[in-house]
Amino acid sequence: MSHLITQSCCNDAACVPACPVNCIHPTPEEPEFATAEMLYIDPATCIDCGACVPECPVDAIVPDTALTSANERFRGINAEYFRDHDVRAGVLPFRASEPPRVRESARVAVVGAGPAGLYTAQELLAEPNVEVDVIDRLPTPLGLIRAGVAPDHQATKKVGTALDAIARSPRFRYLLGVEVGRHVSPAELAEIYSAVVYAHGAADPKSLGIPGEDLPSSVSSTEFVAWYNGHPDYADRVFDLSGERAVVVGNGNVALDVARILLTDPDDLAKTDIADHALERLRESAVREVVLLGRRGPAEIACTIGELAALGSRSDIDFVIENTAPVEGGSAREIDGSRDADLHPKFALLRALAADCDDDGTRRRRIVFRFHSRPVTIQGTAEGGVTGIEVEDTAGTARSATPKSDPVIIETPLVVRSIGYTGRPLAGLPFDTSRGVVPNHEGRVLDGASGAPLPGQYVAGWIKRGSQGGIGTNRRCGEETARSILSDLASDPRPAQQTDLVEIVAARDASVIDVRGWESIDSAERAEGATAGRPRVKITDRGALHAAADGRG
Repeated sequence: MSHLITQSCCNDAACVPACPVNCIHPTPEEPEFATAEMLYIDPATCIDCGACVPECPVDAIVPDTALTSANERFRGINAEYFRDHDVRAGVLPFRASEPPRVRESARVAVVGAGPAGLYTAQELLAEPNVEVDVIDRLPTPLGLIRAGVAPDHQATKKVGTALDAIARSPRFRYLLGVEVGRHVSPAELAEIYSAVVYAHGAADPKSLGIPGEDLPSSVSSTEFVAWYNGHPDYADRVFDLSGERAVVVGNGNVALDVARILLTDPDDLAKTDIADHALERLRESAVREVVLLGRRGPAEIACTIGELAALGSRSDIDFVIENTAPVEGGSAREIDGSRDADLHPKFALLRALAADCDDDGTRRRRIVFRFHSRPVTIQGTAEGGVTGIEVEDTAGTARSATPKSDPVIIETPLVVRSIGYTGRPLAGLPFDTSRGVVPNHEGRVLDGASGAPLPGQYVAGWIKRGSQGGIGTNRRCGEETARSILSDLASDPRPAQQTDLVEIVAARDASVIDVRGWESIDSAERAEGATAGRPRVKITDRGALHAAADGRG
């Protein structure tokens, strides 16, 4: 018997140092960790001690005897990794060296209350001479854990509980409802604090660059996901769900999230923390089919293997695979044949999902994975909105995607673009427009002209490394940045000013919500959720959030 890692793995690697026999891989010191879709337990090495189980913040580790039909596929997924990775005599689990001690008191501002910012704060607070203020423009913390993780992935959201525990430190403050660039400038933060970390993410959607992209009902996944997750900036959005088909451009994890939410029975969603306004609209939805467009073949599908495997638990949805075969001269590795299962585990999973589906038409909803399909135009009018999307077939070889036939039109009133994200420049900080990040080395912001580190300026998360990696990836990213800060403060102390940022922003009409205010919001949402049999009922109006923070909700 051994333990296995399942779908909700967040890659934070807290389990790695807990293992006495080094059976969890890739470790943070292995090259593949940076791009790992999830972590894996070697069944031949695991001694079934269970030491890793309490370390997992999202309950992803289970004994193989406890596998359900929904996650049985993870037995093979864990074992499969070690067929191609000889790690049993490899590197030892990650144990970072202690940073130099900070001898003088320091105060650090972290801009962004998502996982990257909070993991950075957690590592900084390990130094007793450091205080941390976490600043966010929203009235609530936790970033994408609250506003990005799909409501039907409640296990993944559990990492928020661990991160929220950071706020119990007496050297920690939330300054929520404070917008950098509006209530305070980066230059002012640099004067007030010993160091400033920018961890505000990279949530601007990338563009398809095709005609019709800006039509009504051609929306980004950023908007749609924020809408159903109760982000206050998107609570009043209206999406056209009147058609039986929706098209999602992209096939990554977020694209799968959008498809699942559109097709899940609203009665099941009503047991989650989905926003009430979204639940009400989805009850009226006519969508019964979601087409996921991928430019390349099934071997290059962008979603993680864990998310794909988790779809196997959905007995209410049919899965259809279209357009998998390449043109003549295409890659033999992609031909839809028996050996694909050995060459491409994801393709094997896709085929298994499709094979498991009923043929009697009892499943009223379906996800269509359409490969080798490049969008050409989004059709419709400014007055009437989207009517369809024109796509052309592509060769779909590993390195090219050239046209192979005449374009086809997929009729739909809703197109959701889910092709990735980029950072947004912040006045006063250098910005690399080609990569969509702030230029840096190990989290130290680099001057755009000279390439030299800017004293006291740091970055963490997607604005540091680009929109890659999941929630747990931010842990190592934040630790690296925090260690750069602590090392710099140890060698060159930067005393903080006595000025309190709260006084400055309050004079500029910012209504600051502190730790107690957030706890009041959290309690109010959970109490309402308990009454409704849900994890929480989210408050989505800014005024109501501030009222709840004051105990008036």
